[in-house]
Parts: sequence; structure tokens; C-alpha cells
Amino acid sequence: MADNAKWYVVHTYSGYENAVKTTIEKLVTNRGMSDMIQDIQIPLEKVTEISDEGVAKEVERKVFPGYVLLKMVMTDDSWHLVRNVRGVTGFVGEASNKPIPLSEEEVLALGMEKHEIVVLYKEGDRVRINDGPLESFTGTVEEIDPEKNKVTVVVSMFGRETPVELELDQVEVVSD
Repeated sequence: MADNAKWYVVHTYSGYENAVKTTIEKLVTNRGMSDMIQDIQIPLEKVTEISDEGVAKEVERKVFPGYVLLKMVMTDDSWHLVRNVRGVTGFVGEASNKPIPLSEEEVLALGMEKHEIVVLYKEGDRVRINDGPLESFTGTVEEIDPEKNKVTVVVSMFGRETPVELELDQVEVVSD
């Protein structure tokens, strides 16, 4: 059953996002529904605000004010649990009381779920680029940044060593 959990967007009254999240978490725990409602997110971003005095301060701001994202298995019970929480105005994309889940592309774009990439190479390794405009070029791994899903590979182009930034899964180890 838990395999068919999908991400849904719930609309809330402005400023009620945290209260809605907390209430749903308590209800899920009390009713033993953690297999039905698996994750609740309020996407935040760090931004630098400058006060009237010119002081810069880093703060977290809601990316989508008035919305909460839920990973859940949609049943009548889970729908009613969420729908009846104070501050919830409804599911986004609701057509005849049937919420529409986010697509796989939307979930990845929002950064709600990361696909884990197993990196089988390290700095200094010879690798072949297996995707993109430089496909089949080989080079040496200069830097790996798993947080940003990036790898820097130095390739020889036109007789010149050139660092190229690629995604982690765009390169593979060259087997000698």
C-alpha cells in the first residue's frame, strides 16, 4: 500500500502552514496512519534580508506561502483527515473531490525527493562522459560535489585542458 504514496499540495490559510503541518503530524501519530501519510513538508529557502539600517541577515522564508506538501496514499480516510484540519482550504488540483498528485518531474524540480546516485569514481580518476554534448570525451575528475549533484572533469579540447561541470551521472569510470 505504501508504494502508491504520491505528493499532493494542500492549500492553507496564509500563515497557517506550520499549524496545519503540526496538526496533521499529531493526527497521523494518534491514529496510527504513518503508513498512509508519510511526509509533510513546507519548502523553505534561505534569503538575505537587509534591514533599514543596512544590516544583512539571513532568514528562512517559505517558498510557497499558503501551501503544504504531503506525501500520502490517497484514501477516503487520509483525504478526510487532511481536509478537516483547521486552516486547510483544500487540495490543489481537486476535481470532484479527487486531488491530483504532483508528477515525478514536479517532485524532482521542487527538490522534495532526491534520487540517490552512487558515485563509483573519485578525484583523480579517468572518466568517460556518457551524456550531453561532450559524450564520449574522456577526462580526469577534478572535483566532486554530491550536494549539488555536480562533478568537474578536466577534458582536453583543441589541445587545451578545460574544466567542465557535469551532473554526477553523466560520467563513468574508464576501465583500462
